[in-house]
Amino acid sequence: MTTDVAIIGDRFMLPAIFEEELSRACGDAVTCRSLELPWPDEPMVQGHTGPGSGAASGLDGLKEYMGDPDRVVEHVAAAPVLVTHLAPLSAVMLDRLPDLRLVAVTRGGPVNIDMSAARRRGVTVVNTPGRNASAVAEFTLGAILAETRNITRGHDALRQGAWRGDLYRADIVGEELSELTIGVVGYGAIGTRVVRLLKAFGARVLVADPYVQLDPADAADGVRLIDLDELLNEADIVTLHARVTEETTGFIGEAAFSRMKPGAVLVNTARGPLVDYQALYRALASGHLQGAMLETFAVEPTPPDWPLLQLPNVTLTPHIAGASLKTVRIAARSAAEEVRRHLVGDPPLNRC
Repeated sequence: MTTDVAIIGDRFMLPAIFEEELSRACGDAVTCRSLELPWPDEPMVQGHTGPGSGAASGLDGLKEYMGDPDRVVEHVAAAPVLVTHLAPLSAVMLDRLPDLRLVAVTRGGPVNIDMSAARRRGVTVVNTPGRNASAVAEFTLGAILAETRNITRGHDALRQGAWRGDLYRADIVGEELSELTIGVVGYGAIGTRVVRLLKAFGARVLVADPYVQLDPADAADGVRLIDLDELLNEADIVTLHARVTEETTGFIGEAAFSRMKPGAVLVNTARGPLVDYQALYRALASGHLQGAMLETFAVEPTPPDWPLLQLPNVTLTPHIAGASLKTVRIAARSAAEEVRRHLVGDPPLNRC
């Protein structure tokens, strides 16, 4: 007897890769049915946290998702297992899926699932933490180099037909990483990898994270674990890798920017809500900060009239740091292993 597995992928987390990994992990024990959503060619719904937020009826409280509820329910039908990336599962939807027992979400957090409702209904939800840690860490190094070495400014000028020879001026050129102090805020799966890469460049590295201890190898290499205020005072570049919590929402704001060194650079490849963007605009427009590299935003897509889009000392990318084929393979493989464990009665590895 085989288990029916409903797959709802998209154009990043391809259904075919889900099927391939499920077949490898579970063999003939599963039969897969796939549905593909149009993300990222079309944006997901974001930022809806309560009644009146504008979310589709019955989906209030889900923070990020894509997919019509009726179509999702119709596709899952009587399947006891759902593997997905972005499909929503609200309380109302779960009421319509009484046979569902396992949901594998290939994200760092199950923000498209009503977790309280899932627990009440005995539905196990698992996720894939750290799936894109390597990709984001590599991207962060590229972001730092792009901003500190005027790569973005040179590129923009050439696109507009201007040759910016002034970017070779001593008062404009950037320092090499080996001459800089870089503050890493958050020392989890991504932050630790960023530290490892920065050490290879010879940078002086500071870490702020009140909930961890330094890896002995990092401590032996001169990495220092200090409090956030001290890091902000000393760092030439501050790169964010913290989770969004009540404590960290907007914690890089007016007070944080005032503590940062004149001419410092902010890099955010974590999450938009960590930063007070109005305060950041003022710090950049005034010249207190030399620049910023922003990969994530509080509202996505960004409004076309957003003031930060107009500043010349900001490098911007559309939330793509985690986009690598390795991320896809890791996430699909992790989800498939969770399904295999569920079928044989083993406990999940990453229960939410």
